[in-house]
Amino acid sequence: MKRASKKLPIALVTGFDPFGGETINPSFEIARALDGATIAGHRIVGAELPTEFVRSLPALDALLRKHRPTLVIALGQAGGRSGISLERIAVNLIDARIADNAGAQPVDVHIVENAANAYFSTLPVKAMLSALRTANIPAELSQTAGSFVCNLVFYGLMHRLARARRDVRGGFIHVPFLPEQVQKVPGAASMPLMTMIAALRLCLETALTTKDDLHYAAGATH
Repeated sequence: MKRASKKLPIALVTGFDPFGGETINPSFEIARALDGATIAGHRIVGAELPTEFVRSLPALDALLRKHRPTLVIALGQAGGRSGISLERIAVNLIDARIADNAGAQPVDVHIVENAANAYFSTLPVKAMLSALRTANIPAELSQTAGSFVCNLVFYGLMHRLARARRDVRGGFIHVPFLPEQVQKVPGAASMPLMTMIAALRLCLETALTTKDDLHYAAGATH
């Protein structure tokens, strides 16, 4: 993989550490694999965030201050999903079905008090979806990023960009389990790591080169 010059503008890709009893998290494996790559004239910085309600956004803030990226894509693991999920909406809600890695399990609380109920991704999600499907990579637009730490980071990112960095595009993508995570569960959905890395390269290239998103029907009925 071609390594990038440090003088190039930066696109930030984040992933999470393992959680919920897993020993690996594909979201960070993708971010780690892309770290240092050159895509569409940008240097990719891949970084890990803690799967913790209290620590994840301060860690994101530190990365934003250090790298001042022109694009941010946060990644998360969504076990059970079979394709790349391009998230459209972050909601101002935490309702944790399980505890995070610090043992915290907030229920029915706002991420930011007295702030917007929701934010939309500013990534060209339909153009990204089209690129993925053209490459025969399973993908979908998703209307919910859940209510765990993934949604917290998605909402927190968009809240920060809306307030201080409107020139920076940002959003969130969920990825499936790796095959090794479901090897004891016959028929369970998964995707090879190399396919997910290729998918994110496509997403980054599309987001960095597409000014106006495509306009076509890609919604859901449920």
